[in-house]
Amino acid sequence: MDWVYYLTPSQEFLVFSIVKVALVVGLLLPMIAYSVMAERRISAWIQGRVGPNRVGPFGLLQPIADGIKSLLKEDFVPDHVRKCYFWLAPALTLIPSFLVLAVVPFGSYLGPEREAWSKMVIADLNIGILFTFGIVSLSVYGIVLAGYASNSKYSFLGGIRATAQMISYEISMGLAVIPLFMLTGVLNLGEVIAYQVEHGWLIWKQPISFILFLVAAFAETNRLPFDLPESETELVSGYHTEYSSMKFALFFLGEYAAMIAVSAMMVTLFFGGWTLPIFGLDQPAITFFGGLLHIMIFLGKVLVFMVLFIWIRWMLPRFRYDQLMDLGWTRFLPLAFVNIIVTAAWLWAQYR
Repeated sequence: MDWVYYLTPSQEFLVFSIVKVALVVGLLLPMIAYSVMAERRISAWIQGRVGPNRVGPFGLLQPIADGIKSLLKEDFVPDHVRKCYFWLAPALTLIPSFLVLAVVPFGSYLGPEREAWSKMVIADLNIGILFTFGIVSLSVYGIVLAGYASNSKYSFLGGIRATAQMISYEISMGLAVIPLFMLTGVLNLGEVIAYQVEHGWLIWKQPISFILFLVAAFAETNRLPFDLPESETELVSGYHTEYSSMKFALFFLGEYAAMIAVSAMMVTLFFGGWTLPIFGLDQPAITFFGGLLHIMIFLGKVLVFMVLFIWIRWMLPRFRYDQLMDLGWTRFLPLAFVNIIVTAAWLWAQYR
């Protein structure tokens, strides 16, 4: 890429940032669409029935048909809603998941030069983990606005439940990652992966942190068994009861985008990101195809967690709301503090 040398540093940064954004969005949108189809096919397999298999070969065009159907449906807006917030809420639910992925390294380098432009992360922030938690916190606003703007008791109760649930488990999720950064000494997600290359995956050193993070991820994404904000047995459909057409689809897609984002975070923090401790695949790529292989490894790990999210949904019953809150405040929160104290004591004994 000799033409790169004719660009100023600012132009080079802009050009390759646009390319990386296009790459991430180009991968993310099909992943979201086919995650919906994967859920339908896996659930059908678990329940011993036939899933979507009519549209295209093996039903592979079903997500396209669903997207067209959502776009062509009547966009009905009830008269009693607060229209400005009603329109704003779906976008606020979807956008944070995209922003979180901006700081997650999805590969090593696409070339031997190992220049900044070839590093497979959109924004290589030194405070990457703080950025992710700050952005994840914004997703609650979309759900709260949806519940408030709908002017419906079911939607309002769903919004209240979502707010309490996400705040409760976000605290546990944040505390769960503190021992990781006590061990690594950095907040940059790329350097966390580099630490795991040298010292092994952090899942082996912090299994309690992983369990806390995983369960909190289910609560943060409103997935079963923690889908109380959408509980159809009590709230019809919760905070998006009054939505239809593409606005409803945005809530639906936002849930899967959030699943992909937290899966990418778990892969990065606990499972070495784009690395595999075999065949030298834990070292930065020295060729273009080696860089592509690292991206495929990262995506493969993310897909494993996506299947786990789907599998759990069809295996466990929904918690009662008091059980959900009790688990977060009286079990996970104290356990997270104990894990921090034990890690700090171990590090003190190690380095004193």
